[in-house]
Amino acid sequence: MKRRKIPYLIIMMAVLMFAACGESQEERHQRTKAERERAAAAERAAFKVGVMPTMDCLPIFLLKDSMLYDSTKVDIRLKMFTAQMDCDTALVGGSVQGSVTDKVRADRLRQRGTLLKTVAETNAYWQLITNKRARLKALSQFGDKMIAMTRYSVTDMLTDKALKDSKMKYPAYKVQVNDVNVRLHMMLNNEMDAAWFTEPQATAARLAGHFMLLDSGKDTVRMGIIAFRTADVSENRRDRQLSEFLKAYDTACERINRNGVQAYGPLMKKYMGISDKVIAHLPKLVFITSR
Repeated sequence: MKRRKIPYLIIMMAVLMFAACGESQEERHQRTKAERERAAAAERAAFKVGVMPTMDCLPIFLLKDSMLYDSTKVDIRLKMFTAQMDCDTALVGGSVQGSVTDKVRADRLRQRGTLLKTVAETNAYWQLITNKRARLKALSQFGDKMIAMTRYSVTDMLTDKALKDSKMKYPAYKVQVNDVNVRLHMMLNNEMDAAWFTEPQATAARLAGHFMLLDSGKDTVRMGIIAFRTADVSENRRDRQLSEFLKAYDTACERINRNGVQAYGPLMKKYMGISDKVIAHLPKLVFITSR
């Protein structure tokens, strides 16, 4: 019996020593609170950019993943959205310093009191894709048909422009579908007569057999832009962060133009969730530097 008590006493002493050395609940609470505060402070100081799962954001994805900037000078953090309206909300609220957007949306934000500084144009273009089951080959056939777009955006403007002189017997219906992935899903599942897409969603829709009726890429005016909150980038610290961001952005554009978009397939899979087939069929795209 006495022999059995010795291991038992050793175990009890080890447990007591471990408990004495361990953190108390209050200490753990204080530690996690301090960690949360440090994380919140780092988030506030970081240079945050709103992005979408679209090809006009590819240089930003590349600069982030390749660390083309000096991370000791600027902490660039990407905030992913699938609807441009959510990017706008982040811009208005100041939870991001800048975002990829279009000129129509940026002008509306300015009119509503959010001052923005355009730092670069993008290569974004939009295609009107019609559902293969709808068999729409001309704008005059759009009477009583549904077109997926986003209000107060370039797709809204392009829809009005396209339908202005179409001479339809019945009006077409503009349906607000803000999420670019949902819009593509609706087209692939034959739930929409027509929709506006930029890349890579436009290529995915065409590969599924749907018909491209209009292409804004033929226009001379570029509508895609990158814009930052004027109030933010006017500060000395933020202005330096913007300078670092733009240097890295321009380097990323030059690399993609030199190597071609297909060289960045893994990056597109990661951020855009597209397949190898879509990547292989993407058109040649030239990215525009901020200079």
